[in-house]
Amino acid sequence: MTSKQHKTEILIADDHTVFREGLRELLDDQPDLHVVGEAADGKDVLRLVAQLKPDILLLDLELPKVHGLEILKKLRDSGEKARIIVVTVALDKQQVPEIFSLGAHGLILKDAAVGCLLTCIRKVMAGECCVFGEAVSDPEALDAERGAAVKSGAKATKYGLTNREMEILASIVSGLTNREIAEKFSISEQTVKHHLTHIFDKAGVYNRLELALFAIHHGVIASH
Repeated sequence: MTSKQHKTEILIADDHTVFREGLRELLDDQPDLHVVGEAADGKDVLRLVAQLKPDILLLDLELPKVHGLEILKKLRDSGEKARIIVVTVALDKQQVPEIFSLGAHGLILKDAAVGCLLTCIRKVMAGECCVFGEAVSDPEALDAERGAAVKSGAKATKYGLTNREMEILASIVSGLTNREIAEKFSISEQTVKHHLTHIFDKAGVYNRLELALFAIHHGVIASH
């Protein structure tokens, strides 16, 4: 069989460089997935979808030059076959029906666990529609991320992370919620939030998924 038959080909569309690079590394590490390209703005998305014919387009709505909703309309009208998963920081619930009516097959927030994104991609490739709230229901996908472990010394020092912050970071990549992290380390949820604020600042990211991808990409932790 060809590599095309073996692997799902993915195009990443996001204007955040660290997010794209981290996501590429994560996806290319999966035996059934392969990133064929990256787009930093809406015009690149339209060009690369036509050129590369990906199976999956991971689309951030807030792209420069052409907004994500307009991209959805153009791709729908062009007849392109790529299955589209919207990956966004925040979303008005009233936009959800519009996004799916414009041809999206999946929707997931960037603060979801990494395993949820992998599950969403595979569900969409299997012909299902996947909304972020449903994507967390597959324990096997989350278990695939449970093997994350803290690496020693240098990387933690480089980003100024304390030992506790490294433990919490590893827990984030493992897909744990704030409540689960609090229970794991016998601290309050407020203390977890306090640690996360510091970790976000030190890593220069804005949500949990970006943080997990940053950690994997920069070798701050070892992925399973």
